Amino acid sequence: MDRRKLIGGMLLLTVFGAMLLLPPLVYVFNQPITHFGIPQIVFYLFAVWLLLITGMALLTRALPPDANGSGPGEGER
Repeated sequence: MDRRKLIGGMLLLTVFGAMLLLPPLVYVFNQPITHFGIPQIVFYLFAVWLLLITGMALLTRALPPDANGSGPGEGER
């Protein structure tokens, strides 16, 4: 897959994740309901967090190496 599309996907995932964690949407899940003994708001926040981490890991894994030849750690010298 094209490197630019993957980087755009990462940016989109980050913005979408931030929107999911902002108060107007989070307040929708702030109800006195429990799932498996866990309050719904805690379940929602950890589920969003887990999905964001998983999505970013999959996109990072699919990201091809940089064509400029600068690998990770070369800028640290």
